[in-house]
Amino acid sequence: MTDRRPSDTESAWRRDEIESPCVKTCVIHPETRLCAGCLRSIDEITRWSKMTPDERRAVMAELPDRGGALNKRRGGRAARLARRDGQAG
Repeated sequence: MTDRRPSDTESAWRRDEIESPCVKTCVIHPETRLCAGCLRSIDEITRWSKMTPDERRAVMAELPDRGGALNKRRGGRAARLARRDGQAG
């Protein structure tokens, strides 16, 4: 049996001391400003390591309810162009 050491990248993602909902799919939704992977806001992601365990648990309790915000269709390319041009959808 070989002793496998984690790569630097794997080590960077491991934070045993801080529980995190991060799933390494970091894409910020342009309208909701939520991460498509973990559903946290940019502010929550930024402050995560400075939050108390109770604050982190409170955010994590809210995450399941946020999923619906990302599942709504936004109208595709035509709607995006209309928004860009200031036209009503």
